[in-house]
Amino acid sequence: MSGKLYGVGLGPGDPSLMTLRAVEAITEADVVAYHSARHGRSIARSIAARHLRADHIEERLVYPLTTETTDHPGGYQGAMEEFYAESAARLAVHLDAGRTVAVLAEGDPLFYGSYMHMHKRLAGRYDTEVVPGVTSVSAAAARLGAPLAEGEEVLTVLPGTLPEEELTARLAATDSAVVMKLGRTFPKVRRALERSGRLAEARYVERATMSQERVAALADVDASSVPYFSVAVLPSRVDAERPERARGEVVVVGTGPAGPLWLTPETRGALAAADDLVGYTTYLDRVPERPGQVRHGSDNRVEAERAEFALRLAREGRRVAVVSGGDPGVFAMATAVLEAASRPEHHDVPVRVLPGVTAANAAAARAGAPLGHDYAVLSLSDRLKPWEVIAERLRAAASADLVLALYNPGSRSRTWQVGRAQELLLDHRAPETPVVVARDVGGPQERVRIVRLGELDPAEVDMRTILLVGSSQTRVVRRGDGEEIAWTPRRYPEA
Repeated sequence: MSGKLYGVGLGPGDPSLMTLRAVEAITEADVVAYHSARHGRSIARSIAARHLRADHIEERLVYPLTTETTDHPGGYQGAMEEFYAESAARLAVHLDAGRTVAVLAEGDPLFYGSYMHMHKRLAGRYDTEVVPGVTSVSAAAARLGAPLAEGEEVLTVLPGTLPEEELTARLAATDSAVVMKLGRTFPKVRRALERSGRLAEARYVERATMSQERVAALADVDASSVPYFSVAVLPSRVDAERPERARGEVVVVGTGPAGPLWLTPETRGALAAADDLVGYTTYLDRVPERPGQVRHGSDNRVEAERAEFALRLAREGRRVAVVSGGDPGVFAMATAVLEAASRPEHHDVPVRVLPGVTAANAAAARAGAPLGHDYAVLSLSDRLKPWEVIAERLRAAASADLVLALYNPGSRSRTWQVGRAQELLLDHRAPETPVVVARDVGGPQERVRIVRLGELDPAEVDMRTILLVGSSQTRVVRRGDGEEIAWTPRRYPEA
């Protein structure tokens, strides 16, 4: 009969943090295998040393390379694949002979560990048990004495080997995080923490629970002293001490057309870092509630008051996120905030605007690619500009054969503008011109249809609807699933 394979998690380093089951698995084993670099020393073996017997057969699995280059025809990946295959074959010889094999793994066997490469090659052929272990993530939090994640917070675990841009985006977007595999990646990880605005929160833990353990503020760590067995930690923000500031800042953010799926990582980070959220209540409801944050909701028609209020909060040292739908710079809150910030009393308040997915882009993506060529964006609301101006711009854009994205087409108190716009457009466009009628894109009542300009029913259009009116070149095709898609070719015909 074949032997049994154990993947044994040893915990983060302190032998006393091994589980009882890990000790039992080593005791039951005939063969103990562990990985090491070419110098022959193995951290895994040193953790389990007190449980090894003289009659244990030891299999040292020596990596062919760690950080150095290789002349292997398959490069680094090819050399490692060959090594894992050879190592699995060595262990299979013992298993076929009926011996029980325990593969030692620091931390947890299936968490960024080398054991998983044996597991993928052998577990389908032999009786296998994985013994979980305390991870370095848990050990680091314990040594810091700080919660990793609380309540509805999201914990993100990242390898430091990711590209810097990816690290920056993920660190900006999450609540708490642990970055593994530092060593040579430390300078890049530090830059990513700084670019994401998280460096002041970051903690550093080296060789957690081992005799050489070191804990420090990450900003104070010398990059040349950082080993591979270290992690960067962004602990829970709940109950975290917020820094006192002489002045705060205002960040105007766009939530996109609907909920969290439309948020950018940068926007998520700004929302999470804010002391105060200011915005139209409907848009604030899209943002998850966080302990310690203050939410200031208001009606949709008090943009100037919201902007002034946000700037006053920032002058008191608060970090304020002004929440807008779609993109804050497209018929939204960025203009109101910047107008207020231009007054002398607010000149020293930092203001940033973060982009969001626009309603026009979201609707176009649902319908196909109707904005694939030149297009114009207009608001049909005559609350802030005369209808005569709107009509003139409609005629100009229509006569130029531009695709049109029409915002704010109608509301309970504005019912005639869509019909009037339809009449103006029909003076320049054929009745068969495609019109995308998109309502509540991304929301629970989403409905996107393609109708013809001559058949558009203004009564079906409300404030939650956006209209995309095609040009003479916009095409509509019914696909095999019965759905229609619209697109506007990028090439325009010669005159």
